[in-house]
Amino acid sequence: MLYANPRGIGCNKCHGDTGKGSLIARYKVKGKKMELRAPAINDMKKEDFFKALSKTHKVMPTYFLTNKEIDILYFFVKSEVGKK
Repeated sequence: MLYANPRGIGCNKCHGDTGKGSLIARYKVKGKKMELRAPAINDMKKEDFFKALSKTHKVMPTYFLTNKEIDILYFFVKSEVGKK
């Protein structure tokens, strides 16, 4: 449940059900085709995962997760679910 709805929009909406990342949107800037992609998070190192969830991003929401919640999320995306 924490992965699907941590505090509002779920991680799965952008990073996919298994954390492998996904295309969020295609758009144009001054006629140039652009893509906004969520990166794969199922192959991140634990330290990088914690850093990513502990800072502010331009696109990703801030969830104000506890260290225990981040640890649970990390375990989830590294589990068999995250390897599908």
